[in-house]
Amino acid sequence: MAAAGKAVGSGALETCSLDQILEALKLLLSPGGSGSSSLQITKHDVLLATLKSNLSALEDKFLKDPQWKKLKLLRDEIARKAEWPQNSEDVTWNFTSQTLLLLLCLKETMLCLAADFNPGKPNPRTPEVAPALSPDALSVSQQKTVQSILQFVVTLGVCPYLLPGVGVPLRCRTEFGAVVQDVVCLDAAPAAPRRLYASCRVLLNVAQHASLGSLIFCRHFGDIAAGLCQLGFCPTKRQALTPAEEVLTEEERTLSTEALRDMLDQVYQPLAVRELLILQGGPPQSCTDAKTQVKCRAPAWLRRLCGQLLSERLLRPNGVQAVVRGILEGAGAGAAGGRDAEATAADWKKCDQIAKILASCPQQSLSPESYYRDICPQILDLFHFQDKLTARQFQRVATTTFLTMSRERPQLAAKYLLQPVLAPLHRCLNTAEIPESDMGPGTILVTEEELSRCIEDVFKVYVVGNEPLTVLLDSLLPVLGLLFLLYCFTKQSVSHIRSLCQEILLWILGKLERKKAIASLKGLAGLDKAVPSLHSLCQFRAATHGGIMITVKEAISDEDEDEALYQKVSSEQGQMEHLGDLLSHCQECGLAGDFFIFCLKELTHVATENEAELKTKPFSNKSLLELEQHQTLVEGQERKLLVLQLMAVLCESVSEQIFTNITQVVDFVAATLQRACASLAHQTESTVESQTLSMSMGLVAVMLGGAVQLKSSDFAVLKQLLPLLEKVSHTYPDPVIQELAVDLRITISTHGAFATEAVSMAAHSTLNKKDPEEKTEQQQQTSHESYTDVAQSHVKQQQSHEKSPQTGLPSSAPFIPKGVSEPSSAANQKPASITTEQLQEVLLSAYDPQIPTRAAALRTLSRWIEQREAKALEMQEKLLKIFLENLEHEDTFVYLSAIQGVAVLSDVYPERILPDLLAQYDGGKDKHTPETRMKVGEVLMRIVRALGDMVSKYREPLIHTFLRGVRDPDSAHRASSLANLGELCQRLDFLLGSVVHEVTACLIAVAKTDREVQVRRAAVHVVVLLLRGLSQKATEVLKDVLTDLYHLLKHVVCVEPDDVAKLHAQLALEELDEIMRNFLFPPQKLEKKIVVLP
Repeated sequence: MAAAGKAVGSGALETCSLDQILEALKLLLSPGGSGSSSLQITKHDVLLATLKSNLSALEDKFLKDPQWKKLKLLRDEIARKAEWPQNSEDVTWNFTSQTLLLLLCLKETMLCLAADFNPGKPNPRTPEVAPALSPDALSVSQQKTVQSILQFVVTLGVCPYLLPGVGVPLRCRTEFGAVVQDVVCLDAAPAAPRRLYASCRVLLNVAQHASLGSLIFCRHFGDIAAGLCQLGFCPTKRQALTPAEEVLTEEERTLSTEALRDMLDQVYQPLAVRELLILQGGPPQSCTDAKTQVKCRAPAWLRRLCGQLLSERLLRPNGVQAVVRGILEGAGAGAAGGRDAEATAADWKKCDQIAKILASCPQQSLSPESYYRDICPQILDLFHFQDKLTARQFQRVATTTFLTMSRERPQLAAKYLLQPVLAPLHRCLNTAEIPESDMGPGTILVTEEELSRCIEDVFKVYVVGNEPLTVLLDSLLPVLGLLFLLYCFTKQSVSHIRSLCQEILLWILGKLERKKAIASLKGLAGLDKAVPSLHSLCQFRAATHGGIMITVKEAISDEDEDEALYQKVSSEQGQMEHLGDLLSHCQECGLAGDFFIFCLKELTHVATENEAELKTKPFSNKSLLELEQHQTLVEGQERKLLVLQLMAVLCESVSEQIFTNITQVVDFVAATLQRACASLAHQTESTVESQTLSMSMGLVAVMLGGAVQLKSSDFAVLKQLLPLLEKVSHTYPDPVIQELAVDLRITISTHGAFATEAVSMAAHSTLNKKDPEEKTEQQQQTSHESYTDVAQSHVKQQQSHEKSPQTGLPSSAPFIPKGVSEPSSAANQKPASITTEQLQEVLLSAYDPQIPTRAAALRTLSRWIEQREAKALEMQEKLLKIFLENLEHEDTFVYLSAIQGVAVLSDVYPERILPDLLAQYDGGKDKHTPETRMKVGEVLMRIVRALGDMVSKYREPLIHTFLRGVRDPDSAHRASSLANLGELCQRLDFLLGSVVHEVTACLIAVAKTDREVQVRRAAVHVVVLLLRGLSQKATEVLKDVLTDLYHLLKHVVCVEPDDVAKLHAQLALEELDEIMRNFLFPPQKLEKKIVVLP
């Protein structure tokens, strides 16, 4: 299509200057008048008159001004070669045609200037000098002119000719757009499709220049795309049209189609995605009459076309990123994150919508598998952005898409998403085959970057996504042992992936079914050799950037065998301890208790095995079968040691609250009873076994004795113990245990309806055996009331602990930092100790160019004045001069220290310092800068607060100064004066009576008439401070002006446009309401008066 609008060759005519073309464009943009003051003239007539006037002015300029001859010749040459109709009875199309011709002139001129530009070689001696600017560069004002012209072209030449539902209607944009919609005459020649075709053709021609193209596509890409869609894809009438009736030829429609695809390929892809989504439109909306028209739904052909074009954007390289950016940027997230990126990243609904789009296979794709093969690598790339703000959005979208694909097509997701993510871990499993080329000692199988990225991606998908899909759990189970070994290795040093590994392990252990979780823990503990683990030839090594890499082990020499054996044993011991640490985080879900019970049952199997089989013969004269049997016995012995070691670690690491329900307690007791019965069967009973049996039976007695409120379902669980208790009652040699077992069976069978004295004594004995300082059994056996009592007692102890130091110390003592309070108190107790040399040194430091030194000196002088140091007080005039000079400093730390110093000095000598400060504050801009006056105002506010009730002595000069400041031309100074006036008035109480009318009149005038919103806010805030400071005294002090203040506040609430001022007024009305309620309805006090008679 661009070829159809070939520009004039650079050698055809001599080009004119850019300024002349832009002046012509400005002439077309100049506002005009109707020439009449009649009220009957409508906006439509004004617009038509303005367009005609500007066109006439431009033609007069071409005919009468000889300097415009070159531009006229260039325009006429371009118009002669143009292929679109330029003249029409419609004024808007004549205006659009002339504008398009001038834009073409601008483009040709800029191309010629750029072609003739030959910058000289840069001077190597001055490399910092900027290169010469190209003559075709547009200034900021020139760009604004071109943007305004482009807006007119699109508004008059493109938008009015779009069909309903194609693009955003002009009526929905601006009021001017609604006027244009009614002004354009569609019945006049040329026809609307021909106008639209010409406008889009010329705009694309002009956009071939880089700078002009950026101006066009930046703001008007959507409208041009809508026009091209309509020109190239809008279905025509079914009846065949004659050449005379056909508006656009088939060739022109084909050119429009090609131009649309070329434009979509060239522009910023997220912009293309966003505009296509806007063109596609949302759900159907109702179309009302022309006056209240809203956007109609896009036609079906346009929705199908946009969907097809969007799918093509998605299937391009980096198409996923373009789609995500287009949707997020369209939602206000900005090109690189933007100010609303955090809110956008937190919008899960939007992420779900993007995930559904990405997970749906488009029709253009050959098959879902081919689509997943192309798209999944791009989705994984979304996890790896470096920019934090952008990464947060993209990672959330990637996680949601990952989960959506895994939910909808688990097999394809496992192949193209999960396998690439977990590939670094699968590469090092003992079930994998390592190539011979990678078998060299020290060869890096997995780099630090690969492993870190793998762990981070797994964390983002599994833990952050937090959706326990079957495909996710099944894919992670084979590498669970490797993840655990990696976690154990990170515990030996500092690594940023340690917490990630821990969170991943805890997540999958909590989401797995309980049987699978126990089986996984068996593999982590080494009890199940079938669980995949790290390859025997691989090892973890610390990397340079805090990560981990996996390498091939070095060959072990004979001398290092002992060291290697020691490292292996210590590593296994560490793994047991780290497994205990993991289980300590799994107590609430009950996994730790179930695994502990499993280990108890394994311990029972250990007790029942035949120890005699381990007494083997020497290795000499053994057959192969005997050697295999011996190996089996050794492995069994190793398993026993692992179980014992694991039990020891669990007993040390898990807390007393390992059991979370009755079922786990019953399983624990059952495992203990089974071990006791097995010991009796093998005649290996020991004192430990006897004590364990007594403890477990006592635990059952405690539960049945009322420590836990049992339900009928709990008794159903307890009935599992009946066969074991019966066996103990028949086989155990101790008659006391036998009797207790019988009584427990009776109590469980009767659901606690019958309980013998033996059960109560056993429960009492078990409770008395516990350590008085520990609450292990109590926490397991008490009800929720006991936890409440403990919590209440703990709170009372904390309260008593907090109250105790306040009895012997002042109330402010706990809030004074130790490093400040001790020197201050010491200085208050000691006499003046500074020397003249110290004072001179600090005075010199007050002029030091180093900001920290100067600020520290000012703080020191302020502290000496507070401490009433005699030598410092003798130099009050000099100190005041130093503080005032430092008020001019630009650094915040310095001038705030100076403000503090002046305030402290004024507190000591208010009668000397205050008049100078008031004069400086009252001075005009010619004497002091506004910043200095604001700083002096801050000093005066601190002085008023410090003086307290003594401020009444200086009432007259303060009020007069502040009232004069309210009339200052500087709005900031007026607001400052009002703030100081408010602080002063709320401390004067009854002394305000003589000036209350002046103050009230000032506040009313400012609140109603001042133009600056900050000043009006300050005036209303003074009323708030006045009512708040006077409180119940307001009815007496303000009795003459209270009505005026009330009317002022109501006026502000009803009329004031500023919300903050309204809020202040509402607060003041609430204060006034409270005051009047207390005045009219005073609270009743029940008190006795004792009068002593004379």
